[in-house]
Amino acid sequence: MIVAVVGGKGGVGKSTVALNLGAELDAVVVDADLGMADLPERTGPDLHDVLAGRADPVEAVDETGHVRLLPCGRTLAGARASDPTRLADALDAVAGEYGRAVVDCPAGLGSDAGAALLAADACVVVTTGSEVALADALRSRELARALEAGLSRVVVNRAEEVGRAAETFGAPAVAVPESNAVARATASGVPVRVSAPEATATERFAELAAGVQRSLSSA
Repeated sequence: MIVAVVGGKGGVGKSTVALNLGAELDAVVVDADLGMADLPERTGPDLHDVLAGRADPVEAVDETGHVRLLPCGRTLAGARASDPTRLADALDAVAGEYGRAVVDCPAGLGSDAGAALLAADACVVVTTGSEVALADALRSRELARALEAGLSRVVVNRAEEVGRAAETFGAPAVAVPESNAVARATASGVPVRVSAPEATATERFAELAAGVQRSLSSA
């Protein structure tokens, strides 16, 4: 199972959602934002090395943290050496070994975002409640549809209610409220359930994961 986490606009909390969804699904989280990686760094080979043919994708998975992670490098040289056309095979290899992979896709509609969606069984679209974020998220939804990555769930980040997101996207939506618990967990690079198991956000991420599992089981 490969789930791509996408969002047209940067800064909507896509990486936070990917990390927490991966934790709830007991999946490998793949940081596929080749130019602006945002998930925690780890030692050892990274996705830049994998996409440059210097490392095996399964061997590049780091299991030392609270979430298994295939990290991405931070250097411009590493990004330039990466071949995004290798991404689908890398994701297939990781999912084949571990069963589940959650991909933190880059913002926007570029070819690197498309490469992850090509390999994905489904996608989760992340937005906030702003009109600009919703419009950009809809464009990501259309890209996913064109690449046959079914929409599993919509996450409305930093919101108490989903508002009109479910109707706009035609899919179930989950609201994740802004909170100190999320901010602290994100700053520490850990899932919210590790640092604040009783937080509302922890409950919402569990709800999101359960919904993703149901949608893929019924597909």
